[in-house]
Amino acid sequence: MATPRFFCCAPLAARTTIELPADLAHHAIRVLRLKPDTAITLFDGRGGEYPARLLVDGKKAYAEIGDHAAIEAELPGNITLVQGMAGGDKMDWIIEKAAELGAIRLVPVAARKSVLQLSGDRLAKRLVHWRRIAQAASEQCGRNRIMLVAEPMPLQACVAQISGAGQAALFCDPAGRQTLAQALAQSPGDLTLLVGPEGGWSTEEQALVKENGLTPVRFGRRVLRTETAGLALIAAVTALRGWE
Repeated sequence: MATPRFFCCAPLAARTTIELPADLAHHAIRVLRLKPDTAITLFDGRGGEYPARLLVDGKKAYAEIGDHAAIEAELPGNITLVQGMAGGDKMDWIIEKAAELGAIRLVPVAARKSVLQLSGDRLAKRLVHWRRIAQAASEQCGRNRIMLVAEPMPLQACVAQISGAGQAALFCDPAGRQTLAQALAQSPGDLTLLVGPEGGWSTEEQALVKENGLTPVRFGRRVLRTETAGLALIAAVTALRGWE
């Protein structure tokens, strides 16, 4: 059985004993039913991880922390996925798998054709939910850093942010002239990928992206669903660049 891994929101230090946060303690001893003295692994998102021993006192749990292990499972370069917000549980799936595939950041975009439209309390609650999914995905897949799920923003603001940063950005477009491989040959280093919602980008959104110098790329002869396209692109980028 693999050693259970947990993200701890409090900073960790070697050779200390700490009380685990209530939600982490509940998950460890009530949900997973871990016994006292169980070996666990903790990480705080600052890099590396710590072997630890679980201590239980009623509903409270503690961790006796060992030496820091400088272990990372990050990609050699940074990939950001800009995702047109999708309805149902599709965003949950996209966030979970993007984290597993190694994306460093996911930006939900409120596109014109997005089925999902959020504001106010619904937006705040959904963002907390999405960030928990990213955390759980890191715990499961062995990453010691958490993929950032940014607050949803309009496409115009997102494109302005990308253009201002001067970073390479590829816009998924079935009618794009360049293939992914061709575009990557001209775009070394960190990368942002833009994927539309269920109905795709509107004509105005496509014009906005192209006017701001983002590169339209096609990805095969088939039109992929929104919950497939971004994940397939991340996997293809890492393969074409030889990243692990």
